[in-house]
Amino acid sequence: MTFDPQPPTGTHIRLLAGHTGSGQPVFEVLPARPVRSDLLELAGSPGLVLGCAAGDVLRVADDGRFEVVGQGDNWCVQVARLGCLSPESFAALAEAVTDLPGMAEAPPDLRFAVVTVGRAVGLPTIERVMDNWAAGVDGVEWWFGNADQAVSSA
Repeated sequence: MTFDPQPPTGTHIRLLAGHTGSGQPVFEVLPARPVRSDLLELAGSPGLVLGCAAGDVLRVADDGRFEVVGQGDNWCVQVARLGCLSPESFAALAEAVTDLPGMAEAPPDLRFAVVTVGRAVGLPTIERVMDNWAAGVDGVEWWFGNADQAVSSA
């Protein structure tokens, strides 16, 4: 992985994750570093937002919509399960991705998880590790949160 998970204190961005059934926006707040006045580099991969990963450079609109203007060196793997992950299943995930190398994170209630893995690892290796882990957890699903990411130059 090629990012520092500790951004400067107080530097966060709000990205649009989607909308509720009643049309209200849902946001995810993520750590970021200013690159220049209109660009920010994500310092953490999102657990809800699709289309970006730690290390990507974004242009963010006031409404939380964003454009990836520079692709970073990481894949974002998002994990969900009906209900929450158990502490044991999350610990097993964190252990499974350590050797990639990768990093697993989750909110305290374990309602989802996100894994950040360097692109150099390669999709087949990541898929094998994630599938092996998921085979031991009932009802879990995982996907690449930034697999269809469109990239332009900054």
